[in-house]
Order: sequence, then C-alpha cells, then structure tokens
Amino acid sequence: MRDAMKKLGSDPKKINPLVPVDLVIDHSVQVDVARSENAIQANMELEFHRNKERFAFLKWGSSAFHNMLVVPPGSGIVHQVNLEYLGRVVFNTDGLLYPDSVVGTDSHTTMIDGLGVAGWGVGGIEAEAAMLGQPMSMVLPGVVGFKLTGKLRDGVTATDLVLTVTQMLRKHGVVGKFVEFYGKPGNTKLQKSD
Repeated sequence: MRDAMKKLGSDPKKINPLVPVDLVIDHSVQVDVARSENAIQANMELEFHRNKERFAFLKWGSSAFHNMLVVPPGSGIVHQVNLEYLGRVVFNTDGLLYPDSVVGTDSHTTMIDGLGVAGWGVGGIEAEAAMLGQPMSMVLPGVVGFKLTGKLRDGVTATDLVLTVTQMLRKHGVVGKFVEFYGKPGNTKLQKSD
C-alpha cells in the first residue's frame, strides 16, 4: 500500500494504523526439545532461527508504523498477553475517558470481556480494515442467561464446574452470542482441613 501511495505521488507514511494495534506473535506448536531444564530456551532459539526473516520484518514494522506495538514470541499466548498486559480497560486522552475494545483474530479474543473490555473475534481482512479506520458492522448478538445456584459439593473442583458449564453451553449453542451469568453468591466458606 505504501508503494502504491508513493507511485500516486502522495506521502506513503499516510498508510498507518489509525487505531492502536497490538500484534502478539504467538509461539509455534513445534517442540524439538523436551524433558530437560533448558527445553524452553532451546525451543525459543530454534524458533527464532527458523523464523529469523519473519521476525526481522515484524521488528521493522514496529518501528515503521505509528500506533503499533509488536509483542515478541516467548511473551505468552495471545489471550494471556491481552488479559495480563494489553487490556487497558479505560483510555484517557487529554482528560477524555472512553472504554477499551478489542478486535482480534484469535479464537480466544473474547476472554478480554472478563475485564469489561468488549472483545470481538474477526477474520484477518476485517482486522486489517479496522486498523485502517474502516467501520465494522455487526449484528447485535443474542443473549443467553446462565443462572448459577447453590454451591459445589465437597470434592468438586472449580475445574469440574468450568468443564460442566462449558459442555452445557456448547450443547445449547452459544457461538456468536453473549452469555450472561447471574444468581446469588453461595455461602461457601473456606475451611482449613487437617
């Protein structure tokens, strides 16, 4: 795009993200070294060696464009990085406060909703269009209510609960919908066991 802009006699630097863009370079799924103390380091070195050209291009992009942050591999998986480092929740621009939102291409983008940040999962072309300031249209999704009652029996873990709820939601069909959890908090008390 910058080359085309230059050919048209305009400033190629005008091709730039209009909104803040955080590009998280996730880990690869290839594992060469396992069961050793230096496995993670050895695998990272191999990944950087294999993807040297790609990573050099991404490093160039992080300095060539304004409003763009490239998070290198080895920082964590993308939705973890979104939750722990990138989710701003509220922006403050010269005293004007407005809520954060995320348009992401990772299937777990909507996990950011847990912080109160509206997260939308989209395809790559839609994400690129949003970066360049194009409006995103979407149908307001339906809402599925999930009522929580009672408390967990002894021996039932939080993981058991999450897996059961996930199974129930999948069976109900909640893809493309908001899920709203509600109910009275249980009277569960932490008890010390001997």
